[in-house]
Amino acid sequence: MRRAIDGTEGIDMPMAPAKAREEESATQPAIGPDATMAEILHAYPTAKIALFIRYHIGGCSSCSYQLTDTLAEVHQNYNIKDTLETVLAAVRQSASVEAKVHISRQELASALQRGEGLRLLDTRSTSEWQAGHLVGARPITVELTFNALDSWSKETQIVFYSNKGRRSLDKAAYFQAYGFTNARSLDGGIQDWPGRLEPPLTVALP
Repeated sequence: MRRAIDGTEGIDMPMAPAKAREEESATQPAIGPDATMAEILHAYPTAKIALFIRYHIGGCSSCSYQLTDTLAEVHQNYNIKDTLETVLAAVRQSASVEAKVHISRQELASALQRGEGLRLLDTRSTSEWQAGHLVGARPITVELTFNALDSWSKETQIVFYSNKGRRSLDKAAYFQAYGFTNARSLDGGIQDWPGRLEPPLTVALP
């Protein structure tokens, strides 16, 4: 059964550089089965993305957990087949998992200059899209999302972007959870994009 697609509207919080997040994970405190999800996400902020990609939990309204739930309760409530130790290991290694979902502005710019056949998908609102977007990009509507999940090759190179990288990271993780291993998120968004943007759309007067 296909899960509900979250909307793309909302606050786009700035993302810390992937390398910095990975380095920070080395000093995070230990956690156990009785830790609440709030405690786990505080200690390992990258766990939300990694757990969604691996277990399809915590990414949308139909698979969300309460922050007061313990990891053991989430393990039981969502019938996770892996052992609790395996889930704990996934949490501890979550920084490296999330880091692979990111693509830097420099990497994307170089890929576009080389003419790589990747798909650029804009996760922002219609008004944000109309205010300016990357050349060659398409807005990721619900219809396009369903079409992509149903018919695109799982090897398709996809780069999602938003203003600062939060919304695009969620969408890239969503696609990765459905087997799109080359779905990535533009790190830091397009707020400081070095290349040109398409101008706002114009409507011809009658």
